[in-house]
Amino acid sequence: MSDLTLRIAGLSDTGLVREHNEDCIAVRPDLGLVVLADGMGGHRAGEIASALAVQAVVDELERALAEPELALGADVAHRVGALPGAGGDGADAAYIILNTLAQANALVYQSAQASPERTGMGTTIVVALFTAGRVTVAHVGDSRAYRLRDAQLERLTHDHSVIEEAVRKGMFTREQAQRSFKKNIITRALGVGPDVDTDVQQFAVRDGDLYLFCSDGLTDMVSDADLQVALVESGDHPDRAAQHLIELANQGGGRDNISVVVACYQSPIQTLNHAG
Repeated sequence: MSDLTLRIAGLSDTGLVREHNEDCIAVRPDLGLVVLADGMGGHRAGEIASALAVQAVVDELERALAEPELALGADVAHRVGALPGAGGDGADAAYIILNTLAQANALVYQSAQASPERTGMGTTIVVALFTAGRVTVAHVGDSRAYRLRDAQLERLTHDHSVIEEAVRKGMFTREQAQRSFKKNIITRALGVGPDVDTDVQQFAVRDGDLYLFCSDGLTDMVSDADLQVALVESGDHPDRAAQHLIELANQGGGRDNISVVVACYQSPIQTLNHAG
């Protein structure tokens, strides 16, 4: 974006219980790109799934963003055309991400089919692409995206999980669902089948917005209320915010791998004033 400066910081931590890290992140400020994945599968297959997915997304988006023109297929054009403000660059961004995640899904799925030790492996994923005046967010599973605006935190994604589905259908309150179901049983994942159902949304960005992308290793340990306090206290310092959130999750028990990416938008004038 010509009138805003994007600063991004990302960290991934094994936590205090797991022996290895099955999360994977990629941060590309030059592309306005954030990718975060939380793998699953035995024999460290989750680690393979998340790494394959993240690398595939980065490679394909880098290639696609270099294309001078994009041709939308009929199915994809119908989906992105329904997004608020998805004209022009917005439709292109949504198409690129949907197509990219379809290819990443195929890569992970084919890798799992080719090796008995990788059978059933998959990964959650959340991808954000910042373009002119907007951010396009796509996700599969329970890795999340949040936005802090005017000191108020809003969750931008809805988990694809048994608990979330039960609450959405009005079968249980959130508290009842958390007592009735095991946490982190997800209903969608990338790479577990030949096709993937991806949720994609677009949001207008404002000067001073702070965006948080994270795996459930953070949100299982830290409440949304505490996330909000931590982000507000960290101000417009993404690196400080990311480190603080990792520390909070580990203080809460660190029972899973923890990955966070924090992205901050500032106008060039405010950035210069801050530096001075």
